Amino acid sequence: MLNIGGLNEGFVLDHIEAGKAMMIYNNLGLDKLDCCVAIIKNARSNKMGKKDIIKIEGGLDLVDLDVLGFIDHNITVNIIKDGKIVEKKRLSLPKKITNVIKCKNPRCITSIEQELKHIFILTDEENQVYRCKYCEEKYTR
Repeated sequence: MLNIGGLNEGFVLDHIEAGKAMMIYNNLGLDKLDCCVAIIKNARSNKMGKKDIIKIEGGLDLVDLDVLGFIDHNITVNIIKDGKIVEKKRLSLPKKITNVIKCKNPRCITSIEQELKHIFILTDEENQVYRCKYCEEKYTR
């Protein structure tokens, strides 16, 4: 059994679908942070069978929770202070996401105006449907 040391101050992204930790690492820009980051892949889980976990040293302000909620809103964020979990945050689908996904419509203004931000609005929470703010192109996962 592999043993990973605990955090004194930081947060743990738990209940990540197995195999998605590296995608989250890249999308959150964790490679650009100057802090300790531990990725645990395929950890045993009673609830999920297998799961990934990411441990990050430092404050929660280091990551964009909207991006995390868009990628997988079932992830649990455990905030650690003095080596103990002091708060558990549940994520939800963000109402709006910016520059996470790109519009695939070739006639969209974002295809022509390179500096324009790619903004998607949640239009159907039940079916997890996002649409481009400018052309209303539907984003499908």
